[in-house]
Amino acid sequence: MDKKKITLNYVVSSTDAGDRVDQISAREFDTYSRAHIQKWIKDGVLLVNNQTVKAKQNLEAEDVISVNFWETPNLDDQPENIPLDVVHEDDDILIINKPAGLVVHPGSGNMTGTLMNGLLFLNKKSGFLPRAGIVHRLDRDTSGLMVVAKTEPSYLNLVSQLKERSVRRTYFAIVLGSPVSNKVINEPIGRHPTKRTKQAVNEKGKEAITRISVEKSFAGYSLLKVNLETGRTHQIRVHLSHIGHPIVGDSTYGGRKKFAPGSSDLVLKKIADFKRQALHAAQLELTHPSTNKAISFESEIPSDMGDLMSALKNS
Repeated sequence: MDKKKITLNYVVSSTDAGDRVDQISAREFDTYSRAHIQKWIKDGVLLVNNQTVKAKQNLEAEDVISVNFWETPNLDDQPENIPLDVVHEDDDILIINKPAGLVVHPGSGNMTGTLMNGLLFLNKKSGFLPRAGIVHRLDRDTSGLMVVAKTEPSYLNLVSQLKERSVRRTYFAIVLGSPVSNKVINEPIGRHPTKRTKQAVNEKGKEAITRISVEKSFAGYSLLKVNLETGRTHQIRVHLSHIGHPIVGDSTYGGRKKFAPGSSDLVLKKIADFKRQALHAAQLELTHPSTNKAISFESEIPSDMGDLMSALKNS
C-alpha cells in the first residue's frame, strides 16, 4: 500500500473561536496524533478556508479546516520478511513474543533486520503509523512480550495507557546474589555522567520505580519477578546493578564477568557461555483499545534461561 486517502473537514464553532489551528485540529481530529497534525500543517496539506496556515494561527467561528490528500508512508525503513512470533492479533493490536537478539528500531549499526522492518512486512498499513505502531521497546538482548498498535487510534490509546502507568509489565531476571524480597527501588535514572551510551541512577534523572520479589533462590543467585511502574531506558538493568545485584550476563551493567563465590565449574561455564542479560518480559496486562476490556498475555521463560536455572539448581 503506497498511499492512503485522508479526507477531514471541520467548521470552527463559536466555542473554538480564538483558539489555535493546531489545538482545534488536535481536538477534532483526535484519531491522529499531534505530531501527525503538525506535519500536515508544515507540509501545507491541512488548510483553513483553502489556504495554508501556521500552527499557531488563531481561528474564527465559521472558518473551515480541511485535509484532503493522498498520504504516503511516513517511514523510510524497508519491509523485511522476518519471522515474528505473534501471540495475538486483532484489528487493533499485535502481541509479539520478541526473541533475544532482535533489535526493535533501526539505528546506528542496525539499519535492517529489526522488529520494525518485520512489522512493515507483516502489516502493510503500519508504515503510516508512528514507529510502525511500536509504543514501547525491549532491549536487543531482552526477550519477551511487546504490544504493537495496528491503527493510529490504538497507538494513541496505548501511549496514553503507558503514560498513565496502567499497563502492567512483569519480567523475570536471574541476578547475582540474594536481594531483599518485596523491595521497591525508587531511584531516578538519567544519562551516565561519563559514558553516554549508558544510563545510571542520577539525581537529575527522571523518576523510575521498580518492584522486585524473589521467586527462587539458588547458591549465590536468584530468580526475581520484576514489575515496572515507569519505563526508563535500561531501567531494570540499572536498578538491579545499583542495588548490587546485576543481571547475569549483562555486559553493560556489571553482570557479564561476575560470579557468586563458590560457583561450581558447571555454573561458571554456563554463565560464561550466556551471551545476553538473563531478562525476560513474561507477562503483559493492558486495556484493549477498542473493547476497553482488560486483557493479559504470558510467555514462558525461554530455554536459555531455563537451562541456566537448571545448572544453578543442580550445582
